[in-house]
Amino acid sequence: MAFEIPSDLHPDLMPVAWLLGTWHGNGRGEYPTIEAFGFEQDVAFAHDGRPFLHYFSRTWITDDAGERVRPGALETGFLRPSGEGKLELVLAHPTGYAEIWYGEVEGARVTLATDVVARTVTAKEYTAGQRMYGLVEGALMYAYDMAAEGQPMQSHLWGKLERA
Repeated sequence: MAFEIPSDLHPDLMPVAWLLGTWHGNGRGEYPTIEAFGFEQDVAFAHDGRPFLHYFSRTWITDDAGERVRPGALETGFLRPSGEGKLELVLAHPTGYAEIWYGEVEGARVTLATDVVARTVTAKEYTAGQRMYGLVEGALMYAYDMAAEGQPMQSHLWGKLERA
């Protein structure tokens, strides 16, 4: 699907304009404290003319045939360029987390790491994360590493999404 940069896109967003739109696809997850799983995902990066992107992700856990079994993770936030290829990401999750991430954009690749992870008293222990997003042959590929439940930083999620 052809992608056009919106005419009202704030100039600060040009380095991340390739993220704009709605994406759909599948991924896998694993971690030492859980069983491996598959998931289906919708992601949207939207703008309203101001210098940030609104990010929203919704997932469904899938069975071996790729059929939806139950709702999965939700997250929403704001990706904010902060000059010279630097980025800030503010995220919130219904599972009791709020995060501040810092990173950078280099061409069609975004890398981010948590600076702050805040959690409610009922949220599971999660202390740090790293994310990478990249545009590869028109697909949005990503990987998410985390440190949680007493485990060191390691691979947790990865996926491939196509522009919808």
